[in-house]
Amino acid sequence: MQEAVFCLKNMKLAVLADIHANIVALETVAHHIQQWQPDHIIVAGDTVNRGPRPLECLQFVLEKEKTEGWQLIKGNHEDYVINFDDFDESSPVLERELYRSAYWTYQQLHEDVSALKNMATQVDVYAPNGERVHIVHASDRSNRDGFFVKSTDDQLRQKMCVDTEEPPAVFCTGHTHWPFTRWIDNTLVVNVGSVGLPFDGDQRAAYAQITWQADQWQAEIIRLDYDWHQTEQDFFETGFLEDGGPLVELILDELRIARPHLFRWTQQYEQDVLAGTITIDETVPVFLAKRHAEIDGH
Repeated sequence: MQEAVFCLKNMKLAVLADIHANIVALETVAHHIQQWQPDHIIVAGDTVNRGPRPLECLQFVLEKEKTEGWQLIKGNHEDYVINFDDFDESSPVLERELYRSAYWTYQQLHEDVSALKNMATQVDVYAPNGERVHIVHASDRSNRDGFFVKSTDDQLRQKMCVDTEEPPAVFCTGHTHWPFTRWIDNTLVVNVGSVGLPFDGDQRAAYAQITWQADQWQAEIIRLDYDWHQTEQDFFETGFLEDGGPLVELILDELRIARPHLFRWTQQYEQDVLAGTITIDETVPVFLAKRHAEIDGH
């Protein structure tokens, strides 16, 4: 795997992830980070896709990488967009329709995914005493196998230290859009949550502040209000809602209520859609009605 390694004298790290093309939330978080003045800033994947402003977000983090030394990790949504470089135009129409929103992102990037390919797959940061902070998008298994707050310690142990027997002092991840911190043995586990598309019912943007002081590790999840109504408007103004396919309506509702839809939709309807027994357009209102009833019931 590609790896970025660097050392710090003063351990003060900001880690953000899952921006998902939400430039308003990204700018809000970046401003807050600037006020905190960490030594290093790491973006732990999913800068683009599943949102209305992919090019603006990519340009933003690339400029920060160039001018302020931000470290960029490639998430699964970067991979989804990269895949269109080798996309088979002869694939079935229904299959292509499932990935239409990612293709829209690919087009917004002017079909240039070189910057996405150049992102690291993980970042390691070392404290002055040699202890390691290990940062990935999802887990050491893959960038789609994430850390969930309801997972047991044993389940999370199996997703850490796949390539080494030595656990890090801090294991930092994103992907699931649900922030939490937990000690597992001697490792501080930090899920930084999502900047642009939280799934824990809290619409505020999230990122993590991680500090090392007096040989002790601490992590705090920061939540920030931002103008998510402007991001909602961006779905319309950029053409994402109109041109990104019917599943974008699910993404827009994810933004509005801060709850996940796409994975559940895939489990319930993808096979039927591919079999031709129902169309994506037919499933969306049915799914949303059932999903909101389920959420309201809890």
